[in-house]
Amino acid sequence: MKALRNLLDKMKPSFQEGGKFAKLESVFDGFETFLFTPNTTSRTGTHIHDQNDMKRTMSTVIVALLPCLVFGMYNVGYQHYLAIGEASASWSTMLLFGFLAMLPVIVVSYGVGLGIEFIGAQIHHKEIQEGFLVTGLLIPLIVPINTPLWMTAVATAFAVVFAKEVFGGTGMNLFNVALITRAFLFFSYPSWMSGDKAFVKTDGIFGFGEGNVVDGFSGATPLGQVATNVGDSLNQLKDVVGGDITTMDAFWGFIAGSPGETSMAAILIGGVILLITGIASWRVMLSVFAGGLAMAGIAYAFPSATYPASFIDPFAQLCYGGFAFAAVFMATDPVTGARTKTGQFVFGFLTGLLAVLIRVYNGGYPEGAMLAVLLMNAFAPLIDYVVVNRNIQRRLSRTNAK
Repeated sequence: MKALRNLLDKMKPSFQEGGKFAKLESVFDGFETFLFTPNTTSRTGTHIHDQNDMKRTMSTVIVALLPCLVFGMYNVGYQHYLAIGEASASWSTMLLFGFLAMLPVIVVSYGVGLGIEFIGAQIHHKEIQEGFLVTGLLIPLIVPINTPLWMTAVATAFAVVFAKEVFGGTGMNLFNVALITRAFLFFSYPSWMSGDKAFVKTDGIFGFGEGNVVDGFSGATPLGQVATNVGDSLNQLKDVVGGDITTMDAFWGFIAGSPGETSMAAILIGGVILLITGIASWRVMLSVFAGGLAMAGIAYAFPSATYPASFIDPFAQLCYGGFAFAAVFMATDPVTGARTKTGQFVFGFLTGLLAVLIRVYNGGYPEGAMLAVLLMNAFAPLIDYVVVNRNIQRRLSRTNAK
């Protein structure tokens, strides 16, 4: 590390004002501060910093996302070989196929997002902000694997510019940038975001994994299958909800879906990492699951053939779709969520409740986690405002009583 530090120190003058590569000063600074904790100090106000700066925090979140990423790659390969009737393929073959399928999406996500941030930082002579280090990985994990790369690029550019940069950059955005990317795709190109062909890659990649889809194979997610059975009898719906897919299949992640959202087990591993390191709020995480479980229990207690998702048992509701991923990685975003302790409980509970409410009682949106988190992002400042003012009124009442 000392040799690398000395090398950067020798290169640094060339990237500073008057140097040969001064126009790339922000780019050099971004790489330098990613590798080493900066020794800069605050220019105004009084601040106390430790070595766990924003880049280190973002790196921890990326580590927490790795279980979802690795299993997501494996499941992409597993679903592909299941579709072509070769489910007996080795796990390494499935993992390699998933890696080849997801790599272009990751490259496009980071290339577009970081490219915009690098250009913006250089134009305004500011430091490169670190927030997209996580967002760039979240996007490939929540976007269906068959989404065309140009659509992902357009959606990523839109989200970075209009959901982040116009608000002032990292730490200033009102909405989760990764979810804005998915929402843009969902409302602009709905046919690519749902249905039987969105979540399972049936074509080969560079001649690898070639084969024909077997007759009768359906690549729809469990929630997608249930949503298309409006009006069916209870027994028929139980066949659809159960069928060849068990709740444990959904818990471990052997179902169709966006790469990072299928395995609740991998998501919970990431959640433990976030909680141990203190990156995520346990209040938000716990209350999202509590809200979802409460709403799922109510729906399950009063099932209706008009709303087929009401027949899904409460625990399965938490395993299906992007609910668990939203609870662990989206709702816990400290920038777009509530910041008061009481507000975090309210924010999380309503997020979980709305996610299940939307997916059960709105047939047009079989997956409600995305809309629930974005909706609560909008209400997070109001929740904090109410909590703070109630606390002020409570203290004033105690003062007046004396």
